[in-house]
Amino acid sequence: MAEAEKVSGKVGAGEEGLSLKDKGNEFFKAGNYLKAAALYTQAIKQDPSNPTLYSNQAAAFLNLVKLNKALADAETTITLNPQWETGYFRKACVLEAMEQYDDALAAFQTALQYNPQSTEVSRKIERLSQLAKDKKRAQEVQNLRSNVDMAKNLEPLKSEMSEKYGAEDSWREIFSFLVETMETAVKSWHETSKVDPRVYFLLDKEKTETDKYASVVNIDKAFESPHTHGSCFSFLRQYAEDSFSRAACLITPKSIISYPQVWKGQGSRKWKHGQHDGFFVQFESPSLRKLWFIPGSYEKGQTFCRDPKSLDISAHEVLPCLFKQKLSNS
Repeated sequence: MAEAEKVSGKVGAGEEGLSLKDKGNEFFKAGNYLKAAALYTQAIKQDPSNPTLYSNQAAAFLNLVKLNKALADAETTITLNPQWETGYFRKACVLEAMEQYDDALAAFQTALQYNPQSTEVSRKIERLSQLAKDKKRAQEVQNLRSNVDMAKNLEPLKSEMSEKYGAEDSWREIFSFLVETMETAVKSWHETSKVDPRVYFLLDKEKTETDKYASVVNIDKAFESPHTHGSCFSFLRQYAEDSFSRAACLITPKSIISYPQVWKGQGSRKWKHGQHDGFFVQFESPSLRKLWFIPGSYEKGQTFCRDPKSLDISAHEVLPCLFKQKLSNS
């Protein structure tokens, strides 16, 4: 908590001014900051060039959370006595309360230049440096949560899709389908810290009987055992064929997979992404298969997804191939 200066005003303070200041200090010590500020104001009217009075009034206003007034008094303190570290200390404390950590840190550092022995200022600088780092990282995390841009992460995939699918309209639609599905999953993770295990299908607009085949299939029981896994795969492969799907995208959280645990094993199946929670995205089409793991993190009180990690689908596939493979159109 800010304290009023005990230093007597040697800069031409009159007896009455000192008396008002001393009375203000007593009220300040008692926690009556409003009365203290009123007395400092009276003292300033009688001795407007006394930096100690402005410094004390700044401390009172800071405790009253009248931050703009406190900052103005701190600036006046500095103007009246630029060599006095207390003016910079007051300014820094107000800026800290305003959460302007970078500016507050600069003011504390100036105060330390004029009084290098001050352990209080040194502690403030150390604490504020960490606060500034935390605030910056919290903003970075918020930006990661707000600016989900899977198209940027998947940009290298465009050339491979162009080669596999040929016609630009065809591969761009499939690319957009993949991006939208992944972004929906990421936003769900940000909002709820989970994703639902589902397979999303890109249905053929002309051939699919949409009253019979939905574009989303829930697979929450698929990974409980080899039996449920095999049954689910058989169903999905037939579904993809019967619905004339052009592509599919599987989303499933790592936490529900009892089988197959694709992060286990040695050699080519060696898992390189630690114990992070997160979810898998497996893209399936007749011409192309891809697999990613998107790690989830919790930091600064917020859940967010890190960039997708590309996996070798031959080593880590969550489900076997859903489509009959065909050669590229090149």
